[in-house]
Amino acid sequence: MTEGLVICIGNDFVGDDGVGAAVYKRLKLHGVPSGVRVEYLGLGGMDLLEHLRGERILVVVDSVQLGHPPGTVHRLPWDKIPSLGSRPVSGHGIGIREAVEVAFRIYPEKVPAEIYLVGIEGHRFDQLGAEMSDEVAAAIDPAMGQVLDLLSPIFPEFRRRQVQSFSESSLTCSKQ
Repeated sequence: MTEGLVICIGNDFVGDDGVGAAVYKRLKLHGVPSGVRVEYLGLGGMDLLEHLRGERILVVVDSVQLGHPPGTVHRLPWDKIPSLGSRPVSGHGIGIREAVEVAFRIYPEKVPAEIYLVGIEGHRFDQLGAEMSDEVAAAIDPAMGQVLDLLSPIFPEFRRRQVQSFSESSLTCSKQ
């Protein structure tokens, strides 16, 4: 059984929404411990449920709009992950929090004990074919550092080996 699950969400054809795809590619290239699964979802929402298998930790990586400057890296524990509020919810528009709350109801044994969102604040979400903004692209490595940091209690030796590859000195992080 895997101890950790990293789910990267996003569409790399829509500017800053490509955060998840970029982190996924880097994690696959860099490698993760055998006890960690890394999955990529073009859309989040209910598709997230298919990947839950009762891991100890779930780290979701996605672009976010939480009102901070573009490129800000957020590391949010479960109780701080915002809900979509009064926005209409559909199979495609459901947020991370709502999807996991559904899982708590129908698959409680599959819900990880620890859940985090590593989000990069974006601002370019409406331009099909646009490149990721410079601010967001510069935040990919710091976000990777946050993912590795969250996995380090389970795999401390992996964290020590990998941390040298990422520039955490430039990290702009909002831990709420």
